[in-house]
Amino acid sequence: MIKTAQLKQVYLEQIAPELKKQFNYSSAMQIPVLKKIVINQGLGIATQDKKIIDVAINEISAIAGQKAVATISRKDIANFKLRKKMPVGVRVTLRRERMYEFLEKLVRVALPRIRDFKGIKGNFDGSGNYTLGIEEQIIFPEINIDSIERIQGMNITFVTTAPTDEEGYALLKAFGLPFNTDKNN
Repeated sequence: MIKTAQLKQVYLEQIAPELKKQFNYSSAMQIPVLKKIVINQGLGIATQDKKIIDVAINEISAIAGQKAVATISRKDIANFKLRKKMPVGVRVTLRRERMYEFLEKLVRVALPRIRDFKGIKGNFDGSGNYTLGIEEQIIFPEINIDSIERIQGMNITFVTTAPTDEEGYALLKAFGLPFNTDKNN
């Protein structure tokens, strides 16, 4: 099993040369790189209860290994009882070593804990970036199932330097993300 600190080394020694050969890059600078991972949790229900934001910040911080911050609304929306600068979500951006640690934990520990897991859908944004939606935060080992009040989902965005979805897919597949190859799901 690969140690987390060695994931970047595995990229440099194995994944990058494979991608260079697969896509016929003339320069090493053309090889796609994982730039950052952004974990985002929208909490619209937090307009009624302020404690939800504090609980979410603690949970996302534990999952990511880095302090999460609250996201705030930009404008008033009366129908949603939303005022400008109210907290409506939580996010954290991971780079460098913490990014690789989180990726390792996601692939090796969290995703296999999903019930009836058949792989993740390969829907990219057109620019080589991928967003994975997770329905329950309890798949991460840092979350104590007995202490949670409500099950929340989150979005995990993998930002790459890949110019196309095909190259982004090849990069993330090489990192070990278990994409579902069955077209029926």
